[in-house]
Amino acid sequence: MLFENREHAARLLARRLSGYYKHKKPLVLGIPRGAVPMAEIIADSLGGELDVVLVRKLGHPSQPELAIGAIDESGNVFLSDYALDVEPEYLEGEKARQLEILRRRRAQYTPSRPPIDPCNRIVIVVDDGIATGSTMTAALRAVRRQNPKRLVGAVAVASVSAARAMAHEADAMVCLNVPADFRAVGQFFKDFSQVLDEDVVAILQKHESKALAVG
Repeated sequence: MLFENREHAARLLARRLSGYYKHKKPLVLGIPRGAVPMAEIIADSLGGELDVVLVRKLGHPSQPELAIGAIDESGNVFLSDYALDVEPEYLEGEKARQLEILRRRRAQYTPSRPPIDPCNRIVIVVDDGIATGSTMTAALRAVRRQNPKRLVGAVAVASVSAARAMAHEADAMVCLNVPADFRAVGQFFKDFSQVLDEDVVAILQKHESKALAVG
């Protein structure tokens, strides 16, 4: 399956999710930055609330694009098997670097309010795609620690191994495409344009304004 863009993937995910979660006011959490526009579409389609779950990939010292794990904004770390050969000094430095980025993002994204509390809520964590699964694992575990009523993962595309691993982290997992020839998330989107921090801020502000107007 080839998606036109993130909007196309998000509308397909919303359609799959609507039979279970529409009008149940789920909390839809996008993983910045790429998944936030998708999470907005899904939240609007389901009549839910929108927020972000902040996690960052920990990159391998010789292959920065290869995730050896991920960290959430509270400093909780998930490490994959790729981290086994990494020096502890490098790992501590990488954790500190990524945690600082998360702190800056929280200050930029939601400066006037705390994150929306997922406790006893249906929570849907959205990503555009998962390769190793490190980032989504960290995101799902970060939410799980806050005692959601039901935890759902929603992604456009995932590698076979990542999809299998995610099934053990969430109460339900919706993935539109699990190709055998997975190499990178971007290969399954005709348009995989970069999403900027400014885009995330604008989306969150728009959704907050809409919620205030309704309330």
